[in-house]
Amino acid sequence: MRNIGGAAPGCFYIVDNMKGVLMVFLVMAESTLGIGRTRSGHSAALRPPPLPEGVHLPQEKWFTQTLDHFSPTDIRTWQQRYFINDTFYKPQGPVLLLIGGEGPANPEWMVTAMPLEYAKNLSGCLLQLEHRFYGKSHPTEDASVENLAYLSSEQALADLATFTEAMKKHLGLTTNKWIAIGGSYPGSLAAWYRLKYPHLVDGAVAVSAPILAQLNFKEYLEVVRDSLATVGEDCNVAISIAHHELHILLQQESGWKIISKQFRLCSPLDGHNKKDVANLFSMLTENVEDIVQYNRDNRAFEGVKGTNITIETVCEIMRNKTLGSPYIRYATLNSLLLDVEEEKCLDHTYRSMVKEMQSMDWKDSVGGRSWMYQTCTEFGFYQSSDSRQQPFGNEFPVEFFVQQCQDIFGPRFTENLVLSGIKRTNTLYGGRDLKVTRVVFINGAIDPWHALGITTDLSTSAPAIYINGTAHCAIMYPASPSDPQQLLQARKQVFKLIQQWLQE
Repeated sequence: MRNIGGAAPGCFYIVDNMKGVLMVFLVMAESTLGIGRTRSGHSAALRPPPLPEGVHLPQEKWFTQTLDHFSPTDIRTWQQRYFINDTFYKPQGPVLLLIGGEGPANPEWMVTAMPLEYAKNLSGCLLQLEHRFYGKSHPTEDASVENLAYLSSEQALADLATFTEAMKKHLGLTTNKWIAIGGSYPGSLAAWYRLKYPHLVDGAVAVSAPILAQLNFKEYLEVVRDSLATVGEDCNVAISIAHHELHILLQQESGWKIISKQFRLCSPLDGHNKKDVANLFSMLTENVEDIVQYNRDNRAFEGVKGTNITIETVCEIMRNKTLGSPYIRYATLNSLLLDVEEEKCLDHTYRSMVKEMQSMDWKDSVGGRSWMYQTCTEFGFYQSSDSRQQPFGNEFPVEFFVQQCQDIFGPRFTENLVLSGIKRTNTLYGGRDLKVTRVVFINGAIDPWHALGITTDLSTSAPAIYINGTAHCAIMYPASPSDPQQLLQARKQVFKLIQQWLQE
């Protein structure tokens, strides 16, 4: 889940049962990777799977939702988007509810990947609900700070509850059981939905879910380091040297020109501008973070002859001495990713990033602003360079991200306000000490977000599955011949748990 620039977390799922006994909610968020090529903590969003040839997407539908669930006298409503796929549904079969996260709800998840397989095997129906303030689900006329007050995980959970109750009545689902399944931030929502509304949902599958809110998520880069080391420690060494060489170049104006040219910056680097420097270093680090977080996600990157850019790709470049010094290799990696994303240059300026995040107009695709707001008021999750146990230098400390809260949303969004919101979140849900039953937590060892997740059993009724060699939400994607055995077994284990919950 990366905070801005990238979302909790990329998996979107929602499910509803037409006339059966089980309803399964899958909470997922589409990736916001590359939003403005900016950075504000980086979300863990899950990328959507490829759409099978000849498969048609379900049509969007609209649900009349309550604006403020916690003000009984406020009767304002708005239209929330959702999707239904009942292709495999049979009476008394389950319904998979795919819950949207920090990006547009993508109906591709309803016609492929893990949710569809569950629907097939359980004769279930898929239903997907988009998260408020993302995609086309706009509760207010714009995303002003005053209107963003209606954006929170609490309101999102209440949306699910209201939607569940309405679908039960509208579709005749009063006897159905519900299972919430989510990946990334929606994975957190899945677990919290079971925690807060156990009378509405009978079980939850929380994939790559950051359960603990934390201001300074410095452990993120430590996991990135460990993941790169699976290829070779010399890969980390080369990156560390590259950052050291960049730091040396920053000491003179001639060095600024070299960096601007080698890293294809859209405008000349001003080494005196500390915010620009921090933003540049964080964006270059994000190049590696994205690849590690989504390593081998069964989706080939487009635009590079179908090559899937992986951790091995990063390390092959960083270890290739024929390319030049480590910082030249680092620039080569940056150019590769710019080409993949079909971008001519890298806009490194802090001002551009803040300006983009200040846009309140829905037509400007303000998903990044919405997620940034949630990090500033609920989660933190800022992937800083404050740990000494990582190779990416120390140019973007946690203060760099906290400052963005003020620069984007106003002076009252201080560090104390952010910390207060984080404390409140952990109090509401329990952090890693949440008390739940019939919830399974799945994490991959490669995925940096596992550092804020549940990786050991909370109890026999709240087990954890920790999969070596896999990254963010790997279990959610369509199966591949190259999937490790542990991943294949995890898919079977989760399915058996769901079957078991349905019998209880």
